[in-house]
Amino acid sequence: MGMDLEDVRITSAGRRRLLRVVVDADGGVSLDDIALVSRELSDTLDRAATMGETSYTLEVSSPGVDRPLTEPKHWRRAVGRLVTVPLRSRNHSAPGSLADSQAVTGRITGTDAHGVRLDVDGQSREFGYSELGPGRIQIEFAPLNDGADLGADEEESYGH
Repeated sequence: MGMDLEDVRITSAGRRRLLRVVVDADGGVSLDDIALVSRELSDTLDRAATMGETSYTLEVSSPGVDRPLTEPKHWRRAVGRLVTVPLRSRNHSAPGSLADSQAVTGRITGTDAHGVRLDVDGQSREFGYSELGPGRIQIEFAPLNDGADLGADEEESYGH
C-alpha cells in the first residue's frame, strides 16, 4: 500500500486479542490512509482466518512524535522538525556508548545516505548516523497572537 510496516503487536485482553499495527510513509500517514489499511488488513485477516476463531480488535495507527529517530527513514521523514539527539561518545571504553550529557538540539535541514544535517543555533552541522543516538522530536507550539489586533469580528465569532 506504499507504506512501511513499523510495528506489529498482539496482546491478550481477557478473552479477546488486540492486534496493533503501526504504519508510516514518506510525507506522513493521513486518517484516510489509516482507514484504508484497517479495512484491507481486516478483510485479509478474516478471509485467511489468521486470527483463528477468537475475536480480536484491530488497531491501526501511525508512529507518534515520541518515537525515537533511529533509522535513516525516520530522520528523513522528520526534515524541518526540531530535534534533540544524544551524541555517541568516542571517549568511553564501550564502543558506541552514548555520552553522559552531550546532546545537540537543532532543526533537521536535510538527510542523505550517510547522515543528518542540523541547523544548530544558526550554524549548519553534519552528523553521520553512527555518531547519533536516538533522536527525539521536540514539540513546538505556535506563538500566540499578542491580542493587540482583536476586534469586534473576533468577538462575534465566539457568539457574544
